[in-house]
Amino acid sequence: MASVPRLLSGALGGIEAVPVSVEADVSRSGDPQMVVVGLPDASVKESRDRVAAAMAHAGFEPFRGRVTVNLAPADLRKEGSHFDLPIALAILLAADGFDASLRPASPRRAGEPAREPLDPERTAIAGELSLDGTVRPVRGVLPLAASLRAAGATAIVVPRDNAAEAAVVEGLAVYPVANLREAYEVLSGEGGPMPFRGGRAAAAATDTAEDGPDFAEVKGQEMAKRAIQIAVAGGHNILMIGPPGTGKSMLARRIPSILPPMTPAEALEATKIHSVAGLLPPGAGLLRERAFRSPHHTVSNVGLIGGGAHPSPGEVTLAHHGVLFLDELPEFSRSALEVMRQPMEDGFVTISRAAGSARFPSRFMLVAAMNPCPCGYYGDPNHECRCTRTQLQHYRAKISGPLLDRIDLHIEVPATPLKDLQSLPAGDSSADLRAGVLAARGVQAVRFGTAARTNASMQRRDLERFCRMDARCLEVMNFAIREMKFSPRAHDRILKVARTIADLAGHDALEPGDIQEALGFRALDRAAWT
Repeated sequence: MASVPRLLSGALGGIEAVPVSVEADVSRSGDPQMVVVGLPDASVKESRDRVAAAMAHAGFEPFRGRVTVNLAPADLRKEGSHFDLPIALAILLAADGFDASLRPASPRRAGEPAREPLDPERTAIAGELSLDGTVRPVRGVLPLAASLRAAGATAIVVPRDNAAEAAVVEGLAVYPVANLREAYEVLSGEGGPMPFRGGRAAAAATDTAEDGPDFAEVKGQEMAKRAIQIAVAGGHNILMIGPPGTGKSMLARRIPSILPPMTPAEALEATKIHSVAGLLPPGAGLLRERAFRSPHHTVSNVGLIGGGAHPSPGEVTLAHHGVLFLDELPEFSRSALEVMRQPMEDGFVTISRAAGSARFPSRFMLVAAMNPCPCGYYGDPNHECRCTRTQLQHYRAKISGPLLDRIDLHIEVPATPLKDLQSLPAGDSSADLRAGVLAARGVQAVRFGTAARTNASMQRRDLERFCRMDARCLEVMNFAIREMKFSPRAHDRILKVARTIADLAGHDALEPGDIQEALGFRALDRAAWT
């Protein structure tokens, strides 16, 4: 009995993949038709017509008889058009075993060196087929390549535009193909393109960072700049409150200029997320820049957190290891803001559906901006506020106390008179602020034994070890707790911010001044919300 050829592909779940075996059986009997089994979704079932047309246009004879394609394991839901290419190749390998008429119309091209065929069961394959046999790029190639490499794959056949992405995974020979014929030639040893010359370093080099806005362009607002430097240095969340036109958005959009570089592990995880979301540009490899996401306030709960019938990452996951900027914070729906609380606390989102669940990481720095009232001019000496007390209370009630508790720094961004603005000298540049950030992050890397952790992620045991307070610090903290009635969560976050302030100042132990400055960044919401 002839053996059934098996090819290796994968099914995406969150930002990881599960190996899937693709096998085909071609029978001489029965009406010419193709059946796909193994719990395929609609996009996989539709591959039958795409595969048949692609085979014909690529120069292969149409299959004669019944073709059965099995995607194993059978109890795992299969989604996505990336199964097109492995299904087509499995059919061709199965047909070639008993019917020579199904071989390619032309063998290896003259002058090409002979190659050994690839081992089908150790070759990962992914790609969408066009009707003319062209192989189109697909989403999720990086997590597919990483998971299948861990499962024993030694080579991967992917669309050309996905080659640099797949090359990020070390230990895989990457074969970029433009059409079905090239893919068959590579797999059978008949010829086709040579392996992609790249790797993690080469893939990363395909991404280029452009010079962006600089903090030196922002005149005044030195206190806000200081708070932003502290927030970035320790990975803390920050809320800016001020009238319209004071530079809140301008400040936020300059935060990427002082963010530290990603570690290799962070870059790999961020690239996986963007690969699954389909946001990697064609030919891109490993991401080098931290994400800066700024969704509009009309974003839905699913758009912000993730989800859908087939769970996909939301903004909190796309901002993983980067910044999530929410401008006009009270304009976001209350329900959308409340569902952010769990991802902010736990660092991940779990989307559960009847067919299964997907887990997406969500460790991000939240940067939020808002006006002090609906008209925007509450407390502004240059404009009269027209809001009633009821309007003011309703506006501020859109942001719950538990959410505010999870934001470490609350700062006021006051209006600067135009006459003063014109005479102010340029303040600290992004390079100056970034130097302090990198120094503080270096201290934290030594403290935690990894550059991926920050002060904001400290647990209770870390606070007891790294944030011990002497009698003077305890006196300052206890007085503030009595007067401002901070919650235990706020107490811990104040300590984390104080630890970052101490790192920026080069203090080994917390000092009263570090505690006082951290308290100053928490006092604003208590004064403004009463």
